[in-house]
Amino acid sequence: MSVKYEGFSAEERAAMKEHAREQKQAARRATRADKAEQAAQDVLAKIAEMDGADRASAERVHAVITASAPGLEPRLWYGMPAYALDGKVVCFFQSAAKFKARYATLGFNDPAKLDDGAMWPTAFALTEVTPEVEARIADLVTRAIA
Repeated sequence: MSVKYEGFSAEERAAMKEHAREQKQAARRATRADKAEQAAQDVLAKIAEMDGADRASAERVHAVITASAPGLEPRLWYGMPAYALDGKVVCFFQSAAKFKARYATLGFNDPAKLDDGAMWPTAFALTEVTPEVEARIADLVTRAIA
């Protein structure tokens, strides 16, 4: 049985276009301080665009990450709020609406130092950001940049 390649979904193509726009905007900014300040504002604006539960979760995740790891710089990454160290995205928040998923996701990229043996999680489903979840996020982010 032959499986036909359908290509990227509309959501995936939109994310790639958003990433290209983000890169162009960042390149136009004058200084490193200007870039960092504008990138942080871009993240807050992206969070403000989200609906309901996604927005509430993204606001809490943003607050926890910026408080727990002030060395991480907020920026957009494929249209998602992300947090970078030395220019490399360590973690990101993906809203449920982004790819029409049933839950939001907190993801970690390979610069995150979460290694635990031969296998460890790099993404976490978020259905609600409770105080316990906030504590877990703070711990993960702190370990990720240790």
